[in-house]
Amino acid sequence: MTKNIGIVASSSEGASLCYRTICLEASAYMGEHNHPEITMSSVPLAEHLKFIKDDDWIGLAKSMAYAANKLADAGADFVICPDNTNHLAFHHLSQFTDMPFIHIAEAVILEASQKKYNNVGLLGTKFLMEGMVYQEYIERYDLIGTIPDEKDRETINKIIFEELVKGIILEESKLFLIEIINKLKDKKCDAVILGCTELPLIIDSESSPLPTLDSTRLLARAALKQAII
Repeated sequence: MTKNIGIVASSSEGASLCYRTICLEASAYMGEHNHPEITMSSVPLAEHLKFIKDDDWIGLAKSMAYAANKLADAGADFVICPDNTNHLAFHHLSQFTDMPFIHIAEAVILEASQKKYNNVGLLGTKFLMEGMVYQEYIERYDLIGTIPDEKDRETINKIIFEELVKGIILEESKLFLIEIINKLKDKKCDAVILGCTELPLIIDSESSPLPTLDSTRLLARAALKQAII
Protein backbone atom coordinates (compact mmCIF):
# COMPACT_ATOMS: atom_id res chain seq x y z
CA MET A 1 0.00 0.00 0.00
CA THR A 2 1.26 3.46 -0.86
CA LYS A 3 0.51 6.64 1.03
CA ASN A 4 -1.85 9.31 -0.27
CA ILE A 5 0.06 12.48 -1.20
CA GLY A 6 -1.72 15.73 -0.38
CA ILE A 7 -0.85 18.82 -2.42
CA VAL A 8 -1.61 22.31 -1.15
CA ALA A 9 -1.59 24.12 -4.50
CA SER A 10 -1.06 27.85 -4.80
CA SER A 11 0.37 28.64 -8.22
CA SER A 12 -1.37 26.46 -10.80
CA GLU A 13 1.77 26.22 -12.96
CA GLY A 14 4.04 25.03 -10.15
CA ALA A 15 1.48 22.65 -8.68
CA SER A 16 0.73 21.17 -12.11
CA LEU A 17 4.40 20.47 -12.80
CA CYS A 18 4.82 18.88 -9.38
CA TYR A 19 1.74 16.68 -9.83
CA ARG A 20 2.80 15.66 -13.33
CA THR A 21 6.31 14.77 -12.15
CA ILE A 22 4.97 12.46 -9.43
CA CYS A 23 2.70 10.70 -11.91
CA LEU A 24 5.35 10.28 -14.60
CA GLU A 25 8.24 9.21 -12.37
CA ALA A 26 6.21 6.81 -10.24
CA SER A 27 6.08 4.25 -13.05
CA ALA A 28 9.78 3.46 -12.58
CA TYR A 29 8.94 2.16 -9.10
CA MET A 30 5.33 1.01 -9.38
CA GLY A 31 4.88 -0.11 -12.96
CA GLU A 32 3.46 1.46 -16.11
CA HIS A 33 0.57 3.91 -15.66
CA ASN A 34 0.77 3.59 -11.89
CA HIS A 35 1.34 6.18 -9.17
CA PRO A 36 0.33 6.84 -5.53
CA GLU A 37 -3.04 8.38 -4.89
CA ILE A 38 -2.81 12.17 -4.96
CA THR A 39 -5.30 14.60 -3.44
CA MET A 40 -5.10 18.31 -4.16
CA SER A 41 -6.56 21.42 -2.58
CA SER A 42 -6.13 24.39 -4.90
CA VAL A 43 -6.10 27.64 -2.96
CA PRO A 44 -6.30 30.76 -5.19
CA LEU A 45 -2.87 32.37 -5.53
CA ALA A 46 -4.53 35.74 -4.80
CA GLU A 47 -5.47 34.55 -1.31
CA HIS A 48 -1.90 33.60 -0.47
CA LEU A 49 -0.41 36.72 -2.05
CA LYS A 50 -2.44 39.06 0.14
CA PHE A 51 -0.79 37.50 3.20
CA ILE A 52 2.68 37.48 1.63
CA LYS A 53 2.53 41.14 0.62
CA ASP A 54 1.48 42.08 4.18
CA ASP A 55 4.19 39.89 5.79
CA ASP A 56 1.30 38.08 7.50
CA TRP A 57 2.87 34.66 7.94
CA ILE A 58 0.34 33.60 10.57
CA GLY A 59 -2.47 34.35 8.14
CA LEU A 60 -0.70 32.42 5.40
CA ALA A 61 -0.10 29.47 7.73
CA LYS A 62 -3.80 29.41 8.66
CA SER A 63 -4.77 29.34 4.99
CA MET A 64 -2.31 26.54 4.21
CA ALA A 65 -3.40 24.60 7.30
CA TYR A 66 -7.05 24.92 6.31
CA ALA A 67 -6.21 23.30 2.98
CA ALA A 68 -4.05 20.64 4.67
CA ASN A 69 -6.86 19.72 7.06
CA LYS A 70 -9.26 19.35 4.13
CA LEU A 71 -6.72 17.03 2.52
CA ALA A 72 -6.51 15.01 5.73
CA ASP A 73 -10.29 14.63 5.70
CA ALA A 74 -10.03 13.43 2.10
CA GLY A 75 -7.50 10.73 3.03
CA ALA A 76 -4.08 12.35 2.50
CA ASP A 77 -1.30 10.95 4.72
CA PHE A 78 1.11 13.87 4.37
CA VAL A 79 1.30 17.15 2.50
CA ILE A 80 3.56 19.07 0.15
CA CYS A 81 3.21 22.66 -1.01
CA PRO A 82 4.80 23.30 -4.44
CA ASP A 83 5.33 26.98 -3.67
CA ASN A 84 8.70 28.02 -2.25
CA THR A 85 7.61 31.42 -0.96
CA ASN A 86 4.76 29.90 1.06
CA HIS A 87 7.37 28.14 3.16
CA LEU A 88 8.03 31.46 4.88
CA ALA A 89 4.99 30.45 6.95
CA PHE A 90 6.21 26.89 7.54
CA HIS A 91 7.19 27.28 11.21
CA HIS A 92 3.66 28.43 12.09
CA LEU A 93 1.83 25.50 10.50
CA SER A 94 1.98 23.22 13.54
CA GLN A 95 -0.23 25.71 15.43
CA PHE A 96 -3.11 24.99 13.07
CA THR A 97 -2.69 21.47 11.68
CA ASP A 98 -1.26 18.10 12.68
CA MET A 99 -0.63 17.10 9.08
CA PRO A 100 3.05 16.37 8.35
CA PHE A 101 4.60 18.49 5.60
CA ILE A 102 7.72 17.87 3.53
CA HIS A 103 9.75 21.09 3.46
CA ILE A 104 10.75 21.99 -0.10
CA ALA A 105 14.07 23.56 0.91
CA GLU A 106 15.13 20.49 2.85
CA ALA A 107 14.58 18.31 -0.22
CA VAL A 108 16.63 20.72 -2.35
CA ILE A 109 19.52 21.30 0.04
CA LEU A 110 19.80 17.59 0.81
CA GLU A 111 20.32 17.05 -2.93
CA ALA A 112 22.90 19.85 -3.02
CA SER A 113 24.78 18.28 -0.14
CA GLN A 114 24.70 14.81 -1.68
CA LYS A 115 26.10 16.22 -4.91
CA LYS A 116 28.80 17.99 -2.87
CA TYR A 117 27.98 21.48 -4.05
CA ASN A 118 29.53 24.17 -1.87
CA ASN A 119 28.11 27.53 -2.97
CA VAL A 120 24.52 27.48 -4.25
CA GLY A 121 22.89 30.42 -5.99
CA LEU A 122 19.22 31.03 -5.26
CA LEU A 123 16.60 32.27 -7.72
CA GLY A 124 12.98 32.85 -6.73
CA THR A 125 10.59 35.57 -5.68
CA LYS A 126 12.00 38.61 -3.93
CA PHE A 127 10.38 37.39 -0.70
CA LEU A 128 12.12 34.03 -1.01
CA MET A 129 15.57 35.27 -2.01
CA GLU A 130 15.61 37.76 0.86
CA GLY A 131 14.02 35.39 3.41
CA MET A 132 15.17 32.46 5.51
CA VAL A 133 13.40 29.55 3.78
CA TYR A 134 16.61 28.25 2.21
CA GLN A 135 19.17 29.95 4.42
CA GLU A 136 18.16 27.82 7.40
CA TYR A 137 18.94 24.60 5.53
CA ILE A 138 22.00 26.03 3.78
CA GLU A 139 23.50 26.74 7.20
CA ARG A 140 22.39 23.35 8.56
CA TYR A 141 24.27 21.55 5.79
CA ASP A 142 27.25 23.90 6.06
CA LEU A 143 26.91 25.34 2.55
CA ILE A 144 27.17 28.89 1.20
CA GLY A 145 24.12 30.62 -0.27
CA THR A 146 24.35 33.47 -2.79
CA ILE A 147 21.53 35.63 -4.17
CA PRO A 148 21.43 38.08 -7.10
CA ASP A 149 21.89 41.82 -6.61
CA GLU A 150 18.89 43.90 -5.51
CA LYS A 151 18.03 45.26 -8.96
CA ASP A 152 18.18 41.79 -10.46
CA ARG A 153 16.01 40.41 -7.64
CA GLU A 154 13.32 42.94 -8.52
CA THR A 155 13.38 41.92 -12.19
CA ILE A 156 13.26 38.20 -11.36
CA ASN A 157 10.29 38.85 -9.09
CA LYS A 158 8.52 40.68 -11.93
CA ILE A 159 9.15 37.83 -14.36
CA ILE A 160 7.70 35.32 -11.92
CA PHE A 161 4.52 37.21 -11.04
CA GLU A 162 3.79 38.87 -14.38
CA GLU A 163 4.78 35.99 -16.66
CA LEU A 164 5.58 32.56 -15.24
CA VAL A 165 2.63 32.10 -12.88
CA LYS A 166 0.43 32.96 -15.86
CA GLY A 167 2.15 30.37 -18.06
CA ILE A 168 3.85 33.07 -20.16
CA ILE A 169 7.34 32.08 -21.32
CA LEU A 170 9.34 34.82 -23.06
CA GLU A 171 12.70 34.33 -24.74
CA GLU A 172 13.96 37.70 -23.48
CA SER A 173 13.19 36.67 -19.90
CA LYS A 174 14.96 33.36 -20.39
CA LEU A 175 18.06 35.18 -21.67
CA PHE A 176 17.91 37.53 -18.68
CA LEU A 177 17.77 34.61 -16.25
CA ILE A 178 20.71 32.95 -18.01
CA GLU A 179 22.64 36.20 -17.59
CA ILE A 180 21.81 36.20 -13.86
CA ILE A 181 23.01 32.61 -13.50
CA ASN A 182 26.27 33.60 -15.21
CA LYS A 183 26.66 36.36 -12.62
CA LEU A 184 26.16 33.78 -9.87
CA LYS A 185 28.79 31.62 -11.55
CA ASP A 186 31.18 34.59 -11.45
CA LYS A 187 30.47 34.74 -7.69
CA LYS A 188 31.84 31.18 -7.41
CA CYS A 189 28.48 29.40 -7.25
CA ASP A 190 28.74 25.78 -8.38
CA ALA A 191 24.97 25.22 -8.72
CA VAL A 192 21.77 27.25 -8.86
CA ILE A 193 18.51 26.57 -7.04
CA LEU A 194 15.42 27.09 -9.16
CA GLY A 195 13.62 28.24 -6.02
CA CYS A 196 10.35 29.13 -7.69
CA THR A 197 8.25 26.18 -8.81
CA GLU A 198 7.62 27.87 -12.17
CA LEU A 199 11.29 28.50 -12.98
CA PRO A 200 11.82 24.99 -14.44
CA LEU A 201 9.31 25.99 -17.13
CA ILE A 202 11.80 28.52 -18.51
CA ILE A 203 15.23 27.29 -17.33
CA ASP A 204 16.54 23.72 -17.38
CA SER A 205 19.86 21.95 -16.96
CA GLU A 206 20.67 22.31 -20.66
CA SER A 207 20.12 26.07 -20.88
CA SER A 208 21.60 26.94 -17.47
CA PRO A 209 25.30 27.89 -17.20
CA LEU A 210 25.31 26.08 -13.82
CA PRO A 211 23.91 22.74 -12.69
CA THR A 212 20.32 23.25 -11.57
CA LEU A 213 18.56 22.18 -8.40
CA ASP A 214 14.95 21.98 -9.58
CA SER A 215 12.85 22.59 -6.46
CA THR A 216 9.62 21.47 -8.12
CA ARG A 217 10.84 18.07 -9.22
CA LEU A 218 12.96 17.49 -6.11
CA LEU A 219 9.89 18.08 -3.95
CA ALA A 220 7.87 15.72 -6.15
CA ARG A 221 10.55 13.03 -5.82
CA ALA A 222 10.72 13.47 -2.04
CA ALA A 223 6.94 13.03 -1.88
CA LEU A 224 7.05 10.00 -4.15
CA LYS A 225 9.76 8.41 -2.03
CA GLN A 226 7.78 8.97 1.18
CA ALA A 227 4.61 7.63 -0.41
CA ILE A 228 6.09 4.32 -1.52
CA ILE A 229 8.30 3.51 1.50
